[in-house]
Amino acid sequence: MTETLRKSPDDIRALREKHKQMRERDFARIHGISEAELASAHIGHGVIRLNADVEVLLNGLTALGEIMALTRNESAVHEKIGPVEKVVVGPNASMVLGSQIDLRIFPGKWAFGFAVEKAGENGEVRRSLQFFDRQGNAVFKIHARPATDLEAWAVLTVNLTAKDQSPALDIRPALPIERRTPASAAELRERWSALTDTHQFFGMLRDLNLDRLDALKMAGEDYAWPLEEAAVPALFTAAAKAQLPIMVFVGNGGCIQIHSGPVETITPMGPWLNVMDPTFHLHLRLDQIAEVWAVRKPTKDGHVSSVEVYGADGNLIIQFFGKRKEGVDERAEWRVIVETLPTAQRNRAA
Repeated sequence: MTETLRKSPDDIRALREKHKQMRERDFARIHGISEAELASAHIGHGVIRLNADVEVLLNGLTALGEIMALTRNESAVHEKIGPVEKVVVGPNASMVLGSQIDLRIFPGKWAFGFAVEKAGENGEVRRSLQFFDRQGNAVFKIHARPATDLEAWAVLTVNLTAKDQSPALDIRPALPIERRTPASAAELRERWSALTDTHQFFGMLRDLNLDRLDALKMAGEDYAWPLEEAAVPALFTAAAKAQLPIMVFVGNGGCIQIHSGPVETITPMGPWLNVMDPTFHLHLRLDQIAEVWAVRKPTKDGHVSSVEVYGADGNLIIQFFGKRKEGVDERAEWRVIVETLPTAQRNRAA
């Protein structure tokens, strides 16, 4: 496909100058461009084009010290503050494992990268490394913090800098998902009952050719049951009150980011539910929640309970587990929270 821009870089920069305070994602949507095109239009104006090289990025992040890692989808923004500790790089999936920053990365979805510098509200320089998929949607961003090692940041930027500094991007529409005939409810329940680890769940869905949400609707009340949308703020309130460590997953096609620990400062603001803790920030659009499900998966250590939140498009917005260690049954307090959340009556697939 020929690389094109739907608006010229000059046009995009001129429009941006008129709307400086608007968030990048909102500006891009309103003006009919992708967020990657917005960044690319500023190459040479505080932006450098980068290679979307996950291995170089992750290995370089370990030298930076404290950073803020941001992963989002349309309805949730997940931010973690801390150092990048252990990195595991693979051709199909990579991981960052640490007490604060915990990521699962799928390099095949990464297409474009940019180093961005711009003036903050008080005149300070705000630095970020931003990565996007082939559709121009944000996959993962890293923001410098006051404690970030800026010399190491500069080295990493140089190591990632692309030879081609053209603003033209090969933006492509997402390919339609090809679906074969899905498995029956009986086949699903047979496989579900045989699970011994939560990580087997995705493989089960793939083998049975089932969409995740469809599987929940087919599984039966002993494995999955619908909750009211009010269950989400209720979950946060209960976990904060009990000071219970939980796991909060937010992801997109290229990255999943995980918080493991307690949540404390829960602040609603308009349609947003916000968590504003020292090393964890979450911004969740409650008005974009279409379905909430409690899910129970068998494992060799006893069943594991989770809460899954979906948008109107059927995509997973956010997922919650009780924090636990492998080989140990999940916390009874977490099960009580999940099993006492307000339930809903929904039509189920046959």
